[in-house]
Amino acid sequence: MENQLKKLKTKTRLIVISGPSGVGKATISKELLAKNPDIKLSLSATTRLPRPGEKDGVDYWFLSLDEFLARIEKNHFLEWARVHGNYYGTPLESVYAQLEHSHVLLEIDIQGGCRVKEMFGDRCLTFFLLPPSFKELSIRLKKRASETQAQIEERLKTARLELLRQDEYDYSIINDDIDRAVNQILLILKGRLCNED
Repeated sequence: MENQLKKLKTKTRLIVISGPSGVGKATISKELLAKNPDIKLSLSATTRLPRPGEKDGVDYWFLSLDEFLARIEKNHFLEWARVHGNYYGTPLESVYAQLEHSHVLLEIDIQGGCRVKEMFGDRCLTFFLLPPSFKELSIRLKKRASETQAQIEERLKTARLELLRQDEYDYSIINDDIDRAVNQILLILKGRLCNED
């Protein structure tokens, strides 16, 4: 992996967005991409079923469990994790291809975010999204209407543990207002990325 990084001629960076389920990672990521054309999204693969409106190759690469496990065996993922009974992973080859030309945004779970930070060090900027309150996180998960009550309770239980890991990230951003959260991230990125050109 270090050899692949050294081969890159650009000073592009990986930008990681993580946080508990329901905190608004997808919404914030979409806004960041819309407001900064220098950033491209790395599409994750997952074994979970698509939610209403989600499309294969647009929102995620939706894979069967067998396909996903075969790719793990062949080391095709930059990082992968099993979260809430499903597998999620970042395809390695596409990340390196994108880094040749642009900064790459990874919208990934906390386990994966910490792993990427460990592997890429200073080449990676990590942002931990926080809900305004735990009660608001619960409301958001219920509004999403894509999980059963038991699944929501499991996600909230996991979120309590995940929130303890925010210090492992470079920046913590409270997502109480989408525009404000996005602008905070963009300001940080502008400062960090411009200073390194």
